[in-house]
Amino acid sequence: MKRIDYNKKFRFLKSIDWKLTLIVSSIFIYGLIVLSSATHANVTGDFTQIYKQLTAFIIGIIIIAVILLFDYNNIGKYHRTLYIVSILLLAVVMIPGVGNTQFGAKSWIKIGSFNFQTSELVKTTFTLCFASVVDKNKKTINDPKTLLKLIGYMAPFIILLLLQPDLGTAIVFMFISFFMIYSAGLDNKILRKILIALLILTPIMFLFMAPHQRVRITNFFNPESSTNYQVLQSMIAIGSGGLLGKGLYNGSQNQENFLPVRDSDFIFAVIGEELGLIGMLVMLILFALLITRLLMIAKKSKNSYGTYIVMGITGMFVYQVIQNIGMTVGLMPVTGVTLPFVSYGGSSLLTSMANIGIVLNIFLRRRNTNLFKLK
Repeated sequence: MKRIDYNKKFRFLKSIDWKLTLIVSSIFIYGLIVLSSATHANVTGDFTQIYKQLTAFIIGIIIIAVILLFDYNNIGKYHRTLYIVSILLLAVVMIPGVGNTQFGAKSWIKIGSFNFQTSELVKTTFTLCFASVVDKNKKTINDPKTLLKLIGYMAPFIILLLLQPDLGTAIVFMFISFFMIYSAGLDNKILRKILIALLILTPIMFLFMAPHQRVRITNFFNPESSTNYQVLQSMIAIGSGGLLGKGLYNGSQNQENFLPVRDSDFIFAVIGEELGLIGMLVMLILFALLITRLLMIAKKSKNSYGTYIVMGITGMFVYQVIQNIGMTVGLMPVTGVTLPFVSYGGSSLLTSMANIGIVLNIFLRRRNTNLFKLK
């Protein structure tokens, strides 16, 4: 009969990055408190969304526990399978009767009473398989043929997302890819050329955008437009909050339903109105700590594959935080990107938790990969 080595289990617990765990938990708890105000649970007594968000977080913890059981190094061996599965997950929503349209994008499938956004799961699977490809081509990363190969690898994902159309998520995938490629040693001269090319192509891309996406872009350059209602109300909410805010559950823009999509896309405006500049700074500091911790883990990874995975995940979080907060204050166009661990949404929260699980896995195995063996 096999005997459990409790010393090894104790070493396992000590090897978990509790700093990252504490940071993520703090962001979630802070967000859950704000969500209780954004959903008006304090007035209606209906805590359904709060319970759902908390349930998703608990499921996320279980997912993390399962992820920690497997050695992330073995995932890279199945990058081709992951690639095919990822493409199919993005394509399945395009099938009539299967895909469900929400917020102008056909990105969802309905499973019973639950709406699942397949692109959220694909953020993770794409990161894992693309990191493997970057790792295999890292020595020639500045070769034009290699760069074209990598662009061709990610192109189907971007195209499928634009067809939904979901520009915000497509940009997330670009950031995931860029952070990996840049960390592999992309030359700054090549980077400048890529940025110039993107600037030149931007007007052409605008012509192929969906009507509602064009409106969002034009609103960004014309913030006082009547069609820019969401951002105007968000800026009023944040501006009225002042230094200390109006107090939790006391924001007029929030509580009187002037602020749209306040439980998801514009939840940062609720923080600004009710908790003020101090409340916003606390959230920004927590996210800064998260990004800093992720970069540290990427640096300490035992191999380049782990580094690229963490860098891709870092790119995902960096863009989502900048984009979500930026659009609430009028510095970025509205794209419907959620604030990680804060915005309401099971798909988004579970994806974020799974990615944190992968990062914890990489940190756990930076020295020892045999923590789970029994004797």
